[in-house]
Amino acid sequence: METIRQRIIACLSKGPMNSIDISQEIGIMEKEVFDHIAHIAQSAQRQGKRFVIHPSKCLKCGYVFEDRKRLTRPGRCPKCKGTYVQRPEYEIC
Repeated sequence: METIRQRIIACLSKGPMNSIDISQEIGIMEKEVFDHIAHIAQSAQRQGKRFVIHPSKCLKCGYVFEDRKRLTRPGRCPKCKGTYVQRPEYEIC
């Protein structure tokens, strides 16, 4: 029987996924995903794998949140103040 984190790692190893995709695949709430992702990022590094975050992007003006350290989706775009922001995607390589 795999743990939740092992199941998330298996999903992220297949390709990039956002928090909604992960929560639906695993069957947990989206808020829980962020707690697990923080630990998975550390574990992946210790195992010699790369944890990659594909940054959020404003769908209105195209601004990319490259320097953002938080794992969650930003509330609004600092450039155009739009709230239609794509969720970041996570991947293990």
